[in-house]
Amino acid sequence: MVGAKGQISLGRQYAGRQVLVEEQEPGVWLVRTVSVIPDNERWLHQPQAAADLEWALAWAAANPPDDANIEQLLKEFQKR
Repeated sequence: MVGAKGQISLGRQYAGRQVLVEEQEPGVWLVRTVSVIPDNERWLHQPQAAADLEWALAWAAANPPDDANIEQLLKEFQKR
């Protein structure tokens, strides 16, 4: 039943989830759970960004922080 404030309950298993409600025709609704990506973070989900991040994480794991050879490090990053 739709409450006085226009709300419906889908059950506790959906508490806190985001949903998309589509009215397919008057009185017929399709309710789907969704994951929303903010526009300013959408670039992170592009294949090239994912590849760049994977490379950077692998490099960081193999190269602990060190101030020695900073010039060589900068040259290496300029190549990418």
